[in-house]
Amino acid sequence: MSDVRPYNVLQVLPALEAGGVERTTIEVADALGRAGHGAFVASGGGRLVSRLAKTGATHFTANVGSKRLLSFPWRVAAIRKLIVLNGIDIVHARSRAPAWAAWRAALAEGVPFVTTYHGIYNEGFAGKRRYNSVMARGDLVIANSTFTARHIMDTHGTPEARIRIIPRGVDMAMFDPDAVPPRRIEAVWKKWSVNESDRVVLLPARLTRWKGQTVAIRALAQLPDDTVLVCAGDPQGRDAYVAELRALAEELGVAGRLRLPGHEADMPAAMLAADRVLTPSTDPEAFGRTAAEAQAMGRWVVASGHGGAVDVVEDGVTGTLAAPGDPQALARALTSAPDDHDAAYARARIGARFSKAALQQATLDVYAEVLPERPAGRESAETA
Repeated sequence: MSDVRPYNVLQVLPALEAGGVERTTIEVADALGRAGHGAFVASGGGRLVSRLAKTGATHFTANVGSKRLLSFPWRVAAIRKLIVLNGIDIVHARSRAPAWAAWRAALAEGVPFVTTYHGIYNEGFAGKRRYNSVMARGDLVIANSTFTARHIMDTHGTPEARIRIIPRGVDMAMFDPDAVPPRRIEAVWKKWSVNESDRVVLLPARLTRWKGQTVAIRALAQLPDDTVLVCAGDPQGRDAYVAELRALAEELGVAGRLRLPGHEADMPAAMLAADRVLTPSTDPEAFGRTAAEAQAMGRWVVASGHGGAVDVVEDGVTGTLAAPGDPQALARALTSAPDDHDAAYARARIGARFSKAALQQATLDVYAEVLPERPAGRESAETA
């Protein structure tokens, strides 16, 4: 990238609290700074602002993610001001509400506009598709998987030539089996109340129905008595759903083999503490970072065979793709999973295709590509 002049990028998102979008924002800001470019972020703030600051990026706290129509002109004006005062060369929007204002501001100031389509948005009411469409209006549109790219083309009619597939990145230094000492694994076993002799199946996801916890509990009832299912994730206030999971386990006679430990802070150790990692989402995942992280840790993954998981898991080699929402298929996949597989190959594959470093470089490549000239035929704010 040495032949590319230094440039300034403004990333825009609702907040910097937690999540994959927020982590990716920080990773890209870090890559920009290390490459000698200017990294700027506008958001409503949050717990990750301090982590962003460590990259050397500049953060602007503003309510850019508001959905109030009356504040829209103010938000456009605020982003335009940031563009002018900071010499912003590229605006990169990562969420729908701030993207509308960012798009208008970028058009008004004549700077390239990039979007990242992070997930498959629902269209539950009239006009929702148009609201979602702003994420497909970038001069270049980043999709986090082949599945997401197809959705963008089918739903919004975006030409394939304007889409770049950049999967979310795994931090290979953090998710490294050699970097996790035994004491961390033992601490996780203690927290989960499991024994080293137990066959532990880990389902790491927030406790919400579409992540497939009920399917996993029904599968658990078909597995040997020494199998323990750990659903590690924050319920985020869904107490009724937690009660439902416990009641289902009681009904199926597996309550003693179900663990609901809440949020797990040390996910690399948690994955090594498990024999299998499970991602049985009933709705397609846009990407599937958990499945990628588990393979980086050398664990066999059993995932639902749809969405981004089809890209991430090499079926029969690094994991198993099972029929979504089918407890019997899930149980068969867990039972037939090999006790030994080429974990080194799985890790190398993730490092080459789904690492943080790969994401960072690919995103810088998009920025370099969009800078020389804006693609012909882009919409104007007046005609859209």
